[in-house]
Amino acid sequence: MTLEEKASLTSGDDFWHLKAIERLGIPRIMVTDGPHGLRKQATATDRPGLGDSVPATCFPTAATLGSTWDPELIGAVGRALGAETAANGVAVILGPGVNMKRSPLCGRNFEYLAEDPLLAGRIGAALVAGIQAQGVGACLKHYAVNNQETDRMRVDARVSPRALREIYLPAFEHIVRAVQPWSLMCSYNRVNGIHASEDPWLLSTVLRQEWGFEGVVVSDWGAVNERVPGLAAGLDLEMPASGGRTDARIVEAVREGRLAEAVLDTAAERITTLILRTAAALESARAAGGGYDARAHHALARRVAAEGTVLLKNEPVGPTATPALPLAAGSFTAEHPLALIGEFARTPRYQGAGSSVITPTRLDTALEGFIQALGEDAVAFAPGYHLAEAAGKEGQELSAQVLRANAVETARGATAVLLVGLPQIDESEGYDRSHMAIPTEQVELVRAVSQVAAATIVIVVGGSAVDLSWDGAADALAIAWLGGQAGGSAIADVVLGAQAPSGHLAETLPRRLADLPAQLNFPGHDSVVDYGEGVFIGYRAVDAMERKVAYPFGHGLTYTDFTLSGVHMRHVGDTGEDTAEVRAVRARGPVSAADAEGQARVLATVRATVTNTGQRPGAQVVQVYVGRTGASAIQRAPRELRGFTKVRLEAGRSTGVELALTQRDLSFWDEPSQAWVVEAGRYEVSVGFSSRDLPAVLPLEVQAPAPVRGLRLDSTLGEWLGHPVGGPLMEQALAGTLARLRQDRTTFEMMSAMPANRLVAMPGMDLDPPAYRALLDRARAQEGPAVEPGDGPGGALPPRD
Repeated sequence: MTLEEKASLTSGDDFWHLKAIERLGIPRIMVTDGPHGLRKQATATDRPGLGDSVPATCFPTAATLGSTWDPELIGAVGRALGAETAANGVAVILGPGVNMKRSPLCGRNFEYLAEDPLLAGRIGAALVAGIQAQGVGACLKHYAVNNQETDRMRVDARVSPRALREIYLPAFEHIVRAVQPWSLMCSYNRVNGIHASEDPWLLSTVLRQEWGFEGVVVSDWGAVNERVPGLAAGLDLEMPASGGRTDARIVEAVREGRLAEAVLDTAAERITTLILRTAAALESARAAGGGYDARAHHALARRVAAEGTVLLKNEPVGPTATPALPLAAGSFTAEHPLALIGEFARTPRYQGAGSSVITPTRLDTALEGFIQALGEDAVAFAPGYHLAEAAGKEGQELSAQVLRANAVETARGATAVLLVGLPQIDESEGYDRSHMAIPTEQVELVRAVSQVAAATIVIVVGGSAVDLSWDGAADALAIAWLGGQAGGSAIADVVLGAQAPSGHLAETLPRRLADLPAQLNFPGHDSVVDYGEGVFIGYRAVDAMERKVAYPFGHGLTYTDFTLSGVHMRHVGDTGEDTAEVRAVRARGPVSAADAEGQARVLATVRATVTNTGQRPGAQVVQVYVGRTGASAIQRAPRELRGFTKVRLEAGRSTGVELALTQRDLSFWDEPSQAWVVEAGRYEVSVGFSSRDLPAVLPLEVQAPAPVRGLRLDSTLGEWLGHPVGGPLMEQALAGTLARLRQDRTTFEMMSAMPANRLVAMPGMDLDPPAYRALLDRARAQEGPAVEPGDGPGGALPPRD
């Protein structure tokens, strides 16, 4: 390739295509939006066309996918997405998004999987693997720390190295290591003062050197700040087209010696590899006529929507005190119809707004779903409230009071199913929410209906957590999220028991925003947002502060009951053989970020028997959490998710489950040593069905060497004395002073906390400042190179502008 040809590959040809080099047989390929369905622009691709895309299956959004806790099922969704992508002649679908749900108010939470990186990573990896199994590429996004829409193209996310490593990077890390996405999208925002599109630490050091990423790094559309520094940092592809302007800048930089041509060669090779590796799948799809099984994909979407529905409560009702759900389809007739209430039942809210809007191949409504299951005469419908998107439909000209009164009369004495939730205007890409409430008109409707109905079942739709302070009015309550094009039928399936709900919350449903420490700094101001809560988001935060919640992370009911028994841990020796039941394990010392094998070393396996003790088949998610007990050197969450598995059982059946605990599972990111460190001491391994339903708690004693901190000029006397090299040197050099100090424990403790360079500057010390510097040089020479806090990438935060 010529220099100009190589540079041309590093930016788009238009809004959605990569450039071709025809003389070398490199074709022009198309990429397009996802992540829960293919949004291929139907007409001109030299401009965005959010409302103009070809029909494709609109699968449930990520909020629903994450709530399934089922990587196997989501892998099937990925394969369907990949098939539709290839059938439409598209090489790469832009998704999934695995950013953390730091705040319930993020306008794009419907596109993200979870508030926990382990869950998001596992589900995201399954989706990527499924897509790429069809020969097309996935594009993991948005890397990194993109957790709000407010000022998203400029905001500087100020986050500690520890929070980065423990919360905001691990989902990306797991997916890269496990399934190698063919592309990854950098985000618009800055991270600790540096644009994500030109951060060599994020794009090269962490992503490629530590995690081994081999694919193409592409900018979010319009995220490039300075193209040449971005390319040097590791940003391979700029999207959309720049009209050749940035290509010319790259050529100029190479010719002037400001950019090594080898850097451009590497980017061009990665892009060419992506183009050529997708060409075969696209050609095969073209030869097959470019079709896919739309009916089967719709059925899959329906199943996923049902399995991602989270049943939050299910109280006993009536003289028999049986749970409100499921409803018996045969009990509804023209004389005693089901009261279906809520405009959402006939005007469904099934996907989010913004770049992920899909033109569905078909669209089911809940009203149609219930009529199909029960018969038209057995369903009495009342809209109950207004929706802007329902303007012009029958009854929308009526006042809110009249709509509510009509709905109350429809529900009087009947079993009432109400659909309520977030209107479309309340959540979208491009802006954040200002509150968690659903419209007052809907809340008042629920309360009014509950006063007259024989049973009140409420289904909440929306892509984010909502205020559920009114849930006492519901006998049964479920959150169906945004269920995609088959979400309406899935709601009918769940309510009528054709399919049991098996979703579990992938995000905490708090009682109040004030219970989440991130809200103190959300969404920031003056284009800066401080992640002052550190690692304490979601359940980590509310558990640490002992806050009550509406419904906890991991919670989800179904139509049967499950128990755990025989919970224990087994030791796995270095040979990999199961040796014995344990209550103690030995971990290794600090493990570097690049040492995947060391991090994955299995220390123990948790084993349990799960039994379906109910009368119906069902599914349950077994969750394992690990928490440090007793005194700790750092602030830690009381418990963190460290493993899960979803099991399906017939009534009365049992199965065994086994989940491994690794070195990484017991580690925290230690900023001074810039490594994964296990703290010796007592831990608890808790097993159950949510972060607050953990009936089995196993004690675990962990033995691990303490990390050795490099000595600094201002290391305290205590740090000197505890250092394997510096301790003996200081004992000898300061022998007389230490003997006097140790005569009084209070004085010794106070002086031990004092920086040694200040201590030796005081009168009466055995060391003076010059002798102390010589001692420090001697100790450093013996201990070898050491990393001080703030040294290297991901260290201290830069000062504000």
